[in-house]
Amino acid sequence: MTGELHEAKRPVSAVLAGPYGHPFHPMLVAVPIGAWVASMVFDLASRFAPNPGFLAEGSKWLIAIGVLGALAAAMAGFLDLFAIPAGTPAFRTGLLHMAVNLVITAAYAAGFLWRQAGTAAGTAAGTATGAVALGPLLLSAGSLALLVVSGYLGGKLAYRYGVRVADEATQADGFRR
Repeated sequence: MTGELHEAKRPVSAVLAGPYGHPFHPMLVAVPIGAWVASMVFDLASRFAPNPGFLAEGSKWLIAIGVLGALAAAMAGFLDLFAIPAGTPAFRTGLLHMAVNLVITAAYAAGFLWRQAGTAAGTAAGTATGAVALGPLLLSAGSLALLVVSGYLGGKLAYRYGVRVADEATQADGFRR
């Protein structure tokens, strides 16, 4: 069991997944999380602004940035998943984390296409002129709620199971005087 635990902390490919104890996946997830949270702020602000078009348009493109960022984070996360021994609670948590993230990314991609179709039909230039419609706003809100669940699962992988975290002996160096 100790060998399997040690393997789960080491990357499959340090070049692609990040060096030992410093994985790329947690760094990359900041892009979709930030973009999608900002898009929700823009969505809500568009419901109250006197000229909401720029907020609705900005939200749409923040969603696109988030989807692209999520795809990059998923590649690194997939490599991290390969390092976890199959059949373990950590592996099952990793699979669930991945599945929830795929649903979230697909929902945001669908939301982008929904907004794009709505703006293309509404104006000749294909840009939003009004507030974000209730349907796309609710899809984003639901996706953001799922993102919280996914973050919990990702935190469980790192902080409870220590996936891709340096072992205790390596960590101890930071606490010596």
